[in-house]
Amino acid sequence: VQLQASGGGWARAGGSLRLSCAATGINFDISAISWYRQAPGKQREFLASITGGSVTNYADSVKGRFTISRHHNRRTVYLQMNTLKPEDTAVYTCGTNSRGSDYWGQGTLVTVSS
Repeated sequence: VQLQASGGGWARAGGSLRLSCAATGINFDISAISWYRQAPGKQREFLASITGGSVTNYADSVKGRFTISRHHNRRTVYLQMNTLKPEDTAVYTCGTNSRGSDYWGQGTLVTVSS
């Protein structure tokens, strides 16, 4: 199982970024995939999840600003982040559970300046 998170970078407050999570080694069509982030000195925070049937769930902190989606042919889950705030600065990673084990991507850094 491999998850490859990408798309991080720098943005001004109010700007947008789109993250991608490419998955291999799992039955992508039925796997739920989630996005998390971890800011310096803080615990990892759940952001959003999407099931194989595209049912979504969001943390209150990002609801209305972030959108999770998936493209089955590309085996990729996206996190569209709009109206970014400086407090969104963190390392973002995707995760999934396959056959009872948790798997994580390597993380991609998002920096939002005011």
